[in-house]
Parts: sequence; structure tokens; C-alpha cells
Amino acid sequence: MRRSRLLPLALLMVLVPASLAAQARRVSGQVKDPDGRPLDAVRVFEKGTLNATLTDAQGQFTLRYASPEAVLVFSRFGYADLERRPAGEATLDVVLTPNLSIAALEVVGSRRARRTETETPAPVDIIDMRELSTSTGRLDVNQLLQYVAPSFNANRQSGADGADHIDPATLRGLGPDQTLVLVNGKRRHQSSLINLFGSRGRGNTGTDLDAIPAAAIDHIEILRDGASAQYGSDAIAGVINIVLKSNTDGFTGSLGSGTHNAHPPSSFDVTRSDRWDGTERDVSGNYGVRLGKDGFANFTAEYLNKGHTNRPADPAHFDIFRRQFGDAKLDNAGAFVNSRLPLSDAAALYAFGGFNYRHTDAFAWTRDPDSDRNIPAIYPNGFDPRIVSHIADPSLSAGVRARISGWDLDVNNTFGLNRFHYFVDGTLNASLLERSPTHFDAGGFLFSQNVTALDVSRFFPRARNGLNVAFGVEHRLDHYSIFAGEEGSWRNYGLADTVIDGVPTTVDRLGRAGGAQGFPGFQPSNELSENRDNVAAYTDLELDVTPAWTVGAAGRFEHYSDFGSTWNGKVDTRLKLSDAVALRGSASTGFRAPSLAQIYFNSTFTDFVSGQAVDKLIARNDAPITKALGIPPLEQETSRNLSLGLTARSGPFTATVDGYAVNVYDRIVLTGAFEDTDEQIGAELRRLQVGAAQFFTNALDTRTRGLDVVLNYAEDFSGRRLRASLAGNFNDMKLGAIHTTAKLAGKEDIYFGAREQHFLLASAPPRKITGSLGYGVGNLDVDLRATNFGRVVLIDWEDNPDVYKAKTVLDLTGTYRVSGNLSVSLGGANLLNVYPTQQDTQTETGGLWDAVQMGFSGAFYFVRLNVKY
Repeated sequence: MRRSRLLPLALLMVLVPASLAAQARRVSGQVKDPDGRPLDAVRVFEKGTLNATLTDAQGQFTLRYASPEAVLVFSRFGYADLERRPAGEATLDVVLTPNLSIAALEVVGSRRARRTETETPAPVDIIDMRELSTSTGRLDVNQLLQYVAPSFNANRQSGADGADHIDPATLRGLGPDQTLVLVNGKRRHQSSLINLFGSRGRGNTGTDLDAIPAAAIDHIEILRDGASAQYGSDAIAGVINIVLKSNTDGFTGSLGSGTHNAHPPSSFDVTRSDRWDGTERDVSGNYGVRLGKDGFANFTAEYLNKGHTNRPADPAHFDIFRRQFGDAKLDNAGAFVNSRLPLSDAAALYAFGGFNYRHTDAFAWTRDPDSDRNIPAIYPNGFDPRIVSHIADPSLSAGVRARISGWDLDVNNTFGLNRFHYFVDGTLNASLLERSPTHFDAGGFLFSQNVTALDVSRFFPRARNGLNVAFGVEHRLDHYSIFAGEEGSWRNYGLADTVIDGVPTTVDRLGRAGGAQGFPGFQPSNELSENRDNVAAYTDLELDVTPAWTVGAAGRFEHYSDFGSTWNGKVDTRLKLSDAVALRGSASTGFRAPSLAQIYFNSTFTDFVSGQAVDKLIARNDAPITKALGIPPLEQETSRNLSLGLTARSGPFTATVDGYAVNVYDRIVLTGAFEDTDEQIGAELRRLQVGAAQFFTNALDTRTRGLDVVLNYAEDFSGRRLRASLAGNFNDMKLGAIHTTAKLAGKEDIYFGAREQHFLLASAPPRKITGSLGYGVGNLDVDLRATNFGRVVLIDWEDNPDVYKAKTVLDLTGTYRVSGNLSVSLGGANLLNVYPTQQDTQTETGGLWDAVQMGFSGAFYFVRLNVKY
């Protein structure tokens, strides 16, 4: 796409007759709850159109609507939707009734209904995806959250095998697998991928947020507090709850396209002739219908296509370089449904879930023409293998909610599966010489999870000033398997068994690496199929001691079939000092069970160390070589979490400030590489024909201290809309002593050395601040966002520090409502084409930048059409 193609749409936004705005009617009013308290963040919209607004901190709103027969809908989670006709009146005040029915969804962090993000004892961010999707050019869930939630970090990788295909994401700088993801309050399955390379999430599994269509999401709740006692394993850093759309007001769709500036500001000329690359296109549709009186079915389909970006270094200035370095090519298609069918006034069936399919094509490292890993007869100029993935991700959750004798019951079963299948294109098996194919099926892995749960709760209004009691039981079954690729993807055809001096010996007749270059396939010896199950029981209490003082306590017991039992607890409190100010705090213990992938993953793969290919082994935790080194079976990670904060409200201004401390003990990491020259392990590695080996182990303790600050201002005046926010996360992690085994004592610099430590510390910048300003008048809305990323330091292959200076990224979007059913958005993400500080090609990625801060794709210019009927 050329920039000139955006001009007609820009002119359309400017030249649409002003009479459309003049003909619109306007209504103002206030939204309150039954106790007379103003309700902020209520979505007010004209039914069947794109005309919408949000109430400010005083519950005030102003909305322009087109039809004299307009129906306005007032919607806020935790409250029943309300429809009213303005009938030409200039003022319309309404009262929303709490949704205490069996269909209610509570804000994560509290199992008590009617809690909002400012009333919970723990900090919760609530992100309205319906508003956000039209005010930003970022198209996937990970990148949307990266730029609106300062404690959330996600980066695209390059040359990092599976991490190029599923972005690892972190909360408060902890691991991707230390954040629990829920959908509609139910545990979401993790990805089958375990990250081995890249600058974030090394040695961790995580949840693939991009497998959920952004168009299917109503809002996202981020609980920034340890919650293992409430929700179980993985909730050390917090919880992300994705709440799906349930609206029944017709069809909403969008069509978007954009492109990246292919020229980074650099002191060296990149080897590019074209100006644009990485074109992105997306189309989505959402449709909701009523089922009976209070039921619904909401359907979403979404397709996203992204082209490669390529930011290679100039080979004239570097001995080591990649000709293809950038974001992967992507086709991502998904469909989701969310539904509820009432059975009676006291019971309802519900079901939600969907299917996501992703085809990804990512660059691997360049193989030089004269390398013994190349066959000049096939690739006379060398080659750039590409790792291709086919990822399937189905999920289904179904259950019954009922009210029996005043108790709310929820019986549910949730199943999810992630299957990751590798292929390698543009490659060869050097040990086959000229006979080698150039495409291989490399095998892959699969993870599935089935959770069956019973949750019971009840609110007792006469116990002091109100007591909420919740308890439940849960059974979870996890399955992990690895399946082999075709023989040519992994076999070395140059090896032969012989006898030398009476000793059986394997010799390499060709001196060439076997397997598919770029990604050697999984071998039959890697194949496995493993299961584990666990049972859990919890209790969660929340009491209003006085109208101003709330206390809560939760406890949870879990028993795992593979490592035993764990107990965890949490206490929290909120004290209202005045109508405007409240204090809140919590203390908890937490845990994370080692993932099945961390226990059982094993593979031989190719890594590049200072540009030189090295075949490495990752041995499963119970392998003979692992046991020979005295590495013990993996144990659970445990944690202690403390949080203390303040909330304040004054007119249109709100503020939350929360400090936190998280200590994680026995953290699981992927060790550094022990080479075949090591006196303890070298002989065994040479027998396996690999140059180095790595392991998963409980290696160290970490201490994280931080501060979250969120300031918001929202006000409507004289038909104009002003929204402003400033949010920041300040985070500091310290690493404890390295716990080696007795046989590897004194080798801490290999076991988990400075390089690996810096990757762990760089899971989040020490500072990320996001400021946004939104201004609307008539049919035009303009949104400006600035994101400042703090300084990041990594260690390169030559043991030198790579310092990435603090940088600021600007996003700008303008949205014009052409009519009540059509709007156009035009803008830029990373408008000023900012990149991390340029390094040399001794980075982990082999490019001029690691995957830090804002990434290495540059400016993105986009246009989007939004429709509603």
C-alpha cells in the first residue's frame, strides 16, 4: 500500500457535509445506581448505530443521535442493560439496577457481585475493547494491551523459533506462565509452546491471547495482584479475565488495512529498495440475537493477514548478519460464540468457545554459500530457511447456573487444546547433498486441558453490613505430547556405525549437519504422551465490617498427581476514609506448578552463537543425562505477595496508586549451555552427536518491587468530550543466588550466567508510562497516545552490554462518524518511526535490535471502516 491510497479516505472524512452533524439531536443526563451513586464507564449508545459515548466520573454523558425514534441503551458490566427513548427531550437521567441474576459476571479479584474496579481491595484495570478497537491501529490482543496497560508487556520476536509464532507476554515483569488467563471467569488453556529463544519468556510457557478474536471481546479485566488462593496455579503475577460480548443489538463489523515504514532511522543503510512492507489487513464481524426473554447468542468471526517485515543490517558493515530479519508473515482466522439459554427464572444453560487457526511464516538465520550446512548446487548464493507453523486452537466451555434456596451454583466443564505443527521451507538436509528436498514436515507438540468445577456463592446482607461466601471444588486434567517429523527433517544420513579397535563407534562420513536447516525436526526418540491431574478446593469470604471497611480472606488446597499438595491463602482489606479516598491492601502466598512442557520437553535444535551454528540438546527433566548431573525433579514455584494502595476521586478525576512486592522462590529457568568439552557432561554429549545441552531446573529466587499509578480525567461539556489518562508501571527485579547441583557447583556462570540473567531482568522495562488524550466534538473524535519505555540492558554473544535507551512512541487516530451506521478511522501507530537503540549483529536475534521496548517494525499507518446495523 502506498501512502497516496490513504488520501481519498482522508478527504472523505474532511468533505462529508457538515449538515449530517447539524441534523443530529443531542441528549444529556446522568446515570446512577439505586443508592444514588454516579456510575462512570457506562456505555451509552443509540441502538443499531455507532453513536456511542461513556459516562464520566460523575455519571454524566452527552450523546448525539440521529433518529427521532432512537432507542438509547445504557450498558455496564455488573448491571442490567436499560433501554430508553429520549423522545426529543434534552435531558435523560437513568438508574441502572445491579444484575444479581444467575447470569452476572463479577469483576475478577472478588467473587462478590456489584464490585467495580475502584471498590475491590486489589487493583483491577478494566479495558473497554469496544471503544479501544476504534481508537488504535493495533489489531491483535497482545499489542492492544501492550499500549494501554503499563504493567503488561509483549514483543514480537525474530529468529526465535516458536516465539516468532506466539508472542510471549508478561505482567509486572514476571514470567508468561506466572499470569493466569480466564475467559468469562473460566480458566483458559495455555499454549503448547515453550519459549527457548528471544529476549522474553525464555523457558516459559504462556497463554496465546491472540487466539481470541479482538472483535469477540467486550472488555478485559487485569487483576494486578497475586491470586493463587482464589484461582489456583499460575496466578502469581495476577489474572487477566477476558469477558466476551453478549450484546443482541444487531451486527457490528470492521474492515482495516495498513502498512509499515520499511526504513528505520539508522547510521547504516539497510539493504532495502522498497519503502513499505508488512502490510496488514483485517476484517471482522459480530452479530448478536436474543434467545427467549433473557437469553442471547453472540457470534464473532475475524481474519487477520500480515506480511513480512524485513530490517536486515548492511552486510558491508558486519561480518555476521541475517538477510531476512523481521516480523513473521501471518494468517490468523478465528470464530467465537458466547451464549446463554434460560431454563427458568432460576436456571440457565450457557456455553462459549471457538476455534482459531494460524498459519505463520518466520525467517530463520541465513546460511552462507560456503557453509558446510549449504549445498551450492541447490542454493548457490546461500539460503534463508523459513520456519512455518500451523497452529490449531479449539476451546469450549459449557455449564449451568442456578439459584437454589438463595445460593448461586455454577457447574461447568471447560476444554481447550493447542496444537503447534512445524514445517520448514526454503531449506535442505545437508547430509543428503544434492538429493535433499527443500521442504520438511518437522513435527510438533500438543497441549490440552480439561477443567470441571463447581462454584457456590451467596450474599448475606444482614451479616454485619454484608457478607459474601463463596466456595468450590475443581478437577483439572492436563495432557502434553510431542510428535515426530518426517525422517529427513531430523536424520543425519552421513552417520554410520562401525567397529574401531574392537569398539562400536559411530562415524560421520560427510562432516555435514543432518536434519532440516532452520529447525531440525522432532525425532521418534523425542515423542511422548504425558498426563497429570489435580484436584482443588477453595473458600473465599468477603465481609463489610462497617459501611467503610471491607475485609476478605481466601484459602485454597490443591493436590497434583506428579508432585504433591500445596496450601495457599490470601487476606485483603479496603478502608474508605471519605467519599473520595480509600486505602486498600492485600497479602498472599502463591504457587505455580511446573508446566508439563518444562518437565518433558526434549529436542535437538540449532542455535547460533556469534553467528556460528551449534547443535544443542534440551534434555527432559527425568532423562538419564539430567539425573547423571544430579538435577532434581522440578518442583512448584512459590511466592509471597504484598500490595498496598490508595484510590481517590474528585469530580471528573480519579486516581489509583498501588505498590507491590513479589518474592518468587525456586523459579524454574532454562539453564545456559554446557558444551561437549565439559569434563562432567562432555563425553555423553559427544556420544549424542550434539555440541551442547541445556536443562530446566529450579535455579533461583527473585524479588520484584514496583508501583502502579493510574490517573484518569473524563468530562463532557457543551457537546464536547474530553478524556485524559496517565498510567505508569515502575518495576525493579533483583535476582538471588544461583542454586546449582553438587556436580555443577562452581559453574554458576554457565548454569544461569549473566547473559541469561539479563534476559530474565528484561522481561519488562524498569519503567513504562502511557499518556492518552481523547477529544471529541460532533462526529469527530481524535485520540493521541504516548508510551515511554524505560532503559533495557542485555548481554550480547561477546559478553558486551547492549544498552537500549529510554524511548517514547506516539500513536494518533482520528475517527469520523459519516452516519449513524458508518465511521472511518485514520491514523498511525508509532507515528514517528521510533526504534530501540541500534546495536550490532552480536545480539540474540542476529539483527540490529533485540525484541525489546516497541519492537523493530517501525511506523504503521492505517485506515479502518466500522459499520453497525
